[in-house]
Amino acid sequence: MDILTEILEQEDVLLLEETTDVRELVVYNDDVNTFDHVINTLVQVCRHTAEQAEQCTMLIHYKGKCTVKLGDFTELQAMCTAIHDRGISADIV
Repeated sequence: MDILTEILEQEDVLLLEETTDVRELVVYNDDVNTFDHVINTLVQVCRHTAEQAEQCTMLIHYKGKCTVKLGDFTELQAMCTAIHDRGISADIV
């Protein structure tokens, strides 16, 4: 193996490592917030369509939680804070 091939393979590995750091924004069920409030929050904060937000809200209700967005930590952190500000429980995992 020549040095150029080795460098290219190392770059591929580094690029793969950089792009696989995808986190999940998870919203949890509670007995306080209404369906409409959660749906509106997902539309406003996560830029979901009304249908996406409704489906996620149903999963949150029946399964106890739902991953509502994938992305890097920085992007999801602002969304998580905005969801918390609306009184809804969420975490980045």
